[in-house]
Amino acid sequence: MTVPAPLRLHIDRSALVANWRALSALSGRAACGAAVKADGYGLGARAVVAALADAGCSDFFVATWAEAAAIADLGVPISVLHGVRAEDMPMATRHPAARPVLSTPAQVARWRGGNGGACDVMVDTGMNRLGIGIEDVASGLLDGLAIETLMSHLACADEDRAMNARQRDALAGLAGKTGARRLSLANSAGIALGHHYAFDLTRPGLSLYGGVQVAALEGVIRQVVTPHAQVLQRRTVPAGATVGYSATWTAPRDTAVAILNLGYADGYFRGFSDRGAARISDLRLPVIGRVSMDLLAIDVTAAPAIGEGDWVAIDFALPDASAASGMSQYELLTGMGARYDRQWI
Repeated sequence: MTVPAPLRLHIDRSALVANWRALSALSGRAACGAAVKADGYGLGARAVVAALADAGCSDFFVATWAEAAAIADLGVPISVLHGVRAEDMPMATRHPAARPVLSTPAQVARWRGGNGGACDVMVDTGMNRLGIGIEDVASGLLDGLAIETLMSHLACADEDRAMNARQRDALAGLAGKTGARRLSLANSAGIALGHHYAFDLTRPGLSLYGGVQVAALEGVIRQVVTPHAQVLQRRTVPAGATVGYSATWTAPRDTAVAILNLGYADGYFRGFSDRGAARISDLRLPVIGRVSMDLLAIDVTAAPAIGEGDWVAIDFALPDASAASGMSQYELLTGMGARYDRQWI
């Protein structure tokens, strides 16, 4: 028997699709894909892929082969960003719709030796993370490979840095130097840099799910995820008494407090202590005291009808939640735990 959880994630399918369409429009003539790694940034990769494939997305990106296997039956093209280890080869050759993004000479050799088919390749243009060197391309390392997409990754796309143009020009300089059908560079923030960064394929991630890293995306990207938590207890905290660990909050007056079934084990981090808020309609109910592992307290003096068993929404617009908590928008999304019932609306 399945017991309903005391936590829910309301996931707005129409907002997700609208965000992809907005990013696709900003991509100009380039195709617009979707990064669905980390289980669709915490939303559930299968549901994300199904929604975006229905909307017209035809390029999906995951980190590992286990993530690829989890969505392989959906029949969409998948690129595996972490390439192919020796341990991955049996799985990689079983899933023809999934391609490794080769990023080292050893991976290139492994893919050739394993009679691998189509692949993608990551070239390092300055981030110094994954990727073969530009000099490797010049040396002929990739000659004869069936490369679908030659890609690189921007290190500073959400900042006004000269490095962005240097990386763009470095990738542009590789056009025609391999058999690759497409070039790809821009992530969500990279799309906002303009069409010169789009090349043939863009790879948005965070902004699909409601993240806004740059001013150009403000008012364009819609909120997708809203956590909801159930009230476990309503109590009155007398003036002068404290709430929570380390007694960091003291009641200035007799205060109605609700204890919610939500904490940092669910991705509602300690940074929201005394800074986050819940909401009933337009009524803001501030978090008071420390957020603990499974519980937090909110001031419900302004909501006399709220009691045990009721539900409240949690303020979770990603740019605002990031500013309040000190956590990045990426961490807030991918940190949401398994205890939520994920409900698509």
